[in-house]
Amino acid sequence: MTRNWSMYQDRKLLAWRLAFSSMQRGVPALLLYVLESKGSSPGRQGFFMVVNAEGEMEGSIGGGIMEHKFTEMAKECLRRGEHLLSVRRQVHDKEVARDQSGMICSGEQTIVLLSLGDRDMTTVRRLVGSIESYSSGCLRLSSSGMEFLPEVPGRDFYFLPGEDWVYEEKTGYKDRLFIVGAGHCALAFSRLMRTMDFYISIYDHREGLDTLLRNEYVHEKVLISDYGELGGLIGAGPSHHYVTVMTQGYRTDDMAMRVLLPMEFRYFGLLGSKAKVSRMMEGYRAEGIPEEWLRRVRGPAGLSIHSQTPEEIAVSIAAEIVQVKHGV
Repeated sequence: MTRNWSMYQDRKLLAWRLAFSSMQRGVPALLLYVLESKGSSPGRQGFFMVVNAEGEMEGSIGGGIMEHKFTEMAKECLRRGEHLLSVRRQVHDKEVARDQSGMICSGEQTIVLLSLGDRDMTTVRRLVGSIESYSSGCLRLSSSGMEFLPEVPGRDFYFLPGEDWVYEEKTGYKDRLFIVGAGHCALAFSRLMRTMDFYISIYDHREGLDTLLRNEYVHEKVLISDYGELGGLIGAGPSHHYVTVMTQGYRTDDMAMRVLLPMEFRYFGLLGSKAKVSRMMEGYRAEGIPEEWLRRVRGPAGLSIHSQTPEEIAVSIAAEIVQVKHGV
């Protein structure tokens, strides 16, 4: 078994790198962070962006007129040399009297604007290093400023409002995607899923496979001898583990399925035609494999949108995963 690591850059990492490089160069920068979101707010908890005095920006706090308003506010504060640690509530409803965001999508979000300075260099450097090494930690923002802790919190987000407010977030990747098989569909699927903040591992037994070599989107490539090895590589994870089986054929799909079926995942998809999936499930039932295990499998994987090309298939599976992730 061999492993290979992707150098593809994530959006959040790019934002933190901009923060760090700005401080290194002595360029004033502001952090805009969504501490809390409610209802249909476009900026969800944990969304953030960095804006510096040279006009560089990375990240997002939800887009639209509200984000434009905040980035212009940030630029003006940077131009005037102001030091900020300011929490702003934004309500997405033009009928309210206060804190209007200018948007009408309903919901609300709470955003902190935090000036980044020399005191934050060590914190941001440690945070960037943690993300680059694919490890987790805890980002803490509060009325006292910002810090990074190596201890991984037990929850993804925590926000305590008030005068002495505190926000904590588990950093790194909260969700893992395991792709079994590295063909053309897996390449298109990896490219799409890399934009969705999943830590992605891909497994195949074919050394020198072109689509595996060209796959720069996954975090981890694992070359195995056969799919029977998956039991020691993929662990059950009913909250944050997502698995798709898309090998080159029935026999290898079957090898992978027999290893993975006893495990519980948040999402478990099997790519293939209805006829192939039905035949496979009927065979498992005839062998006495528990129906509870078989009900966990979504097969054929993906929403039924008559997808045909690898890119269309990738969209259908990605949409189904998003649906499952958000409990729709």
